[in-house]
Amino acid sequence: MTEISTGGDLITYINVFTVAPENQQRLIELLQYMAREVMPKQPGYVQANIHRGLEGTRVANYNQWRSQADLAAAREDADVRACMEQVLKIATLDLVPYEVVSVHRP
Repeated sequence: MTEISTGGDLITYINVFTVAPENQQRLIELLQYMAREVMPKQPGYVQANIHRGLEGTRVANYNQWRSQADLAAAREDADVRACMEQVLKIATLDLVPYEVVSVHRP
């Protein structure tokens, strides 16, 4: 289960993909495959959470890494690159690192 907290050592990325509605499910399947099969082999990978945009044209991926260097190294991996090539054939990506600055729970 995802635990979101401040002051942690993890780097959080919230990736927002824009996709044609007819490709949204395919994009989700590609990202799920990466999260289950490809990324767990990468040093520093912690987790990914994939969200379907209800409007049909977006998919968000909330993922965490131990460091930016770990993600940079993963991007050089042949399997990661092959998967991302498939993803970027059907979607555009806004990739941004974030720091958790506030968490509010009832």
